[in-house]
Amino acid sequence: MSTSGRFSAFRMGAAFVCLAALVGCERAAQKSPPAPQPGEPTRPAQMEAAAETTESGETAMKITIESPVFKDNEPIPRKYTGEGEDVSPPLRWSGVPEGTRELALIVDDPDAPRPEPWVHWVIYKLPPTLTDLPEGVPATEMLSEPAGAVQGNNTWPKVGYNGPMPPPGHGVHHYHFKLYALDAALDAAPGLDKKALLAKMQGHVLAEGELVGTYQR
Repeated sequence: MSTSGRFSAFRMGAAFVCLAALVGCERAAQKSPPAPQPGEPTRPAQMEAAAETTESGETAMKITIESPVFKDNEPIPRKYTGEGEDVSPPLRWSGVPEGTRELALIVDDPDAPRPEPWVHWVIYKLPPTLTDLPEGVPATEMLSEPAGAVQGNNTWPKVGYNGPMPPPGHGVHHYHFKLYALDAALDAAPGLDKKALLAKMQGHVLAEGELVGTYQR
């Protein structure tokens, strides 16, 4: 082969190697996630930002909580209000994460005409394996079912559940049923109010779920 022929073959081979390298780089770029831009959060930080912020200021995973007697952001039946039998509604939930040691539930009304939400129910030290509460939980500090659970004081103040009873003509009120999964068994006596319970829960919230019911008079 002449010198010019060998040179042409060399140029063609080099071009093929460069083309293969470019294709390989493009494929690698498609498989690899893009590098974060300056000021952009890394993936773990993005995932944390997607988690909800609890009332105690922590980020937490999501629990699904619902009731068979009303849907999220829909009216609570009269039976479960101060105008009816005033018994607690049945609740059920899923998505409690591994590592949960206890559950706690707070129900309040941020639409009440006062600086702070009106608290309707404080119940805590619920077993981590529990997946529901039946209708009509007794209004006692200590509960035999679920075993070990205790209740605190609402805003009246009374122990246990007291249902919606907004001022007549005040419009629609929203009642937030907030369930918390905790990574520790709380050293908490019966009779705590919402503020005291939140202080005990500080730094222990693994996950949180919320169901909102409405009512007006």
